[in-house]
Amino acid sequence: MSSAVKLAVIYYSSTGTSAAIAKEIADTAEKAGAEVRLLKAAELAPAEAIASNEAWAAHAEASAAVPVATPDDVDWADAVIFGTPTRFGNVSSQLKQFLDQLGGLWSQGRLADKVYSGFVTTATRHGGQESTLLALYNSVHHFGGILVAPGYTDPAKFADGNPYGTSHVDAQGSNPVADETFTAARVQAARVVKVAAALKAGAAA
Repeated sequence: MSSAVKLAVIYYSSTGTSAAIAKEIADTAEKAGAEVRLLKAAELAPAEAIASNEAWAAHAEASAAVPVATPDDVDWADAVIFGTPTRFGNVSSQLKQFLDQLGGLWSQGRLADKVYSGFVTTATRHGGQESTLLALYNSVHHFGGILVAPGYTDPAKFADGNPYGTSHVDAQGSNPVADETFTAARVQAARVVKVAAALKAGAAA
């Protein structure tokens, strides 16, 4: 590629599951030659709620140094991969608030023609993974973005089984992220970088 793809990986994670997937995606994209910003959505929950959950409190402390995403990060990026836990089959309020802050860029047409993709975590199997990603992708359509889902473009996707994006069931914290999910994350990251690089090269030609 003539210049590196600029990828923003923007996620919300309460107890660390989505954060683990985000890091795998970021690491894979960097190995594929992308310039990556790994960023978290700002926390909205009150301190008392976070303190009441040991895993949530521990992750909040462990991730304190991760930069908080801003609209400028999306403006900078050629591609954006969003990550969220599901909340009643929908995007978490923390990530949704971030999306809602992009109105200024949207009104200027600065969200259009970028590559977008997403990943999701749930506490239970069939707990809203597909509906959450489809809800997330509604925003991409409004952006005029180019949606790049992993599909079944790699044999590994038949193991993880979600063509909409990487997904993981954490079973209330008892099922840590492992090889199947990490492999799906690598497939998705590589595909996003590959497509974004091709689009970038074509625009520069």
